[in-house]
Amino acid sequence: MSNLNKFYEMKNWIIKNKLGLSGIVVGGLLGYAYYFFIGCSSGTCAITSKPFNSAVYGMVMGYLAFSVFEPKKIKEN
Repeated sequence: MSNLNKFYEMKNWIIKNKLGLSGIVVGGLLGYAYYFFIGCSSGTCAITSKPFNSAVYGMVMGYLAFSVFEPKKIKEN
C-alpha cells in the first residue's frame, strides 16, 4: 500500500470521526483546566490530584458527551 493511500485512509477516518475527536480534545482541555483552577490541594483525590489523570478523565467524558450527538447508523437489509 502506498503512502498516498494510507494518507487518504487516515483522512477519511478523521472526517468520519471528527465529532468524537473534537470531544476528546475539548474534554482534555477542560479536564486540565479543572486541575489547574480547582484541583485537589491535599493530593488525595484520585482524579484531580495529577494533571494527567484530570486530562484523561476529561477526554473520556468529552468523547462520551460529544458522541451523544452523532447520527445513528441505519442498517440496510
